[in-house]
Amino acid sequence: MTTETKIYQLYGINTAMHLLRPGARWEISGRAFTVWEDERPCPSWDEVMETMEKIKAFEDSIETIWTKEQLKELTGQFEELEKAGYTGEF
Repeated sequence: MTTETKIYQLYGINTAMHLLRPGARWEISGRAFTVWEDERPCPSWDEVMETMEKIKAFEDSIETIWTKEQLKELTGQFEELEKAGYTGEF
């Protein structure tokens, strides 16, 4: 990893949902909402994915430079997620 390595900080379902329906209470399993507690309509999976792609494009447009210490800390967090079985896939 170099100090110019792209590490997404905003990209994800939680951020997409916050942008689409701020304050909504929801749970998701796979690609289906299993809980929806909000007066507004539940977004479709396609809406969530489109929003996530916009978030990713925004992050890609910014040239972030990390310190070596930050990379070390973030790499440790990724290792902990991998130990817990997280694959980063839906």
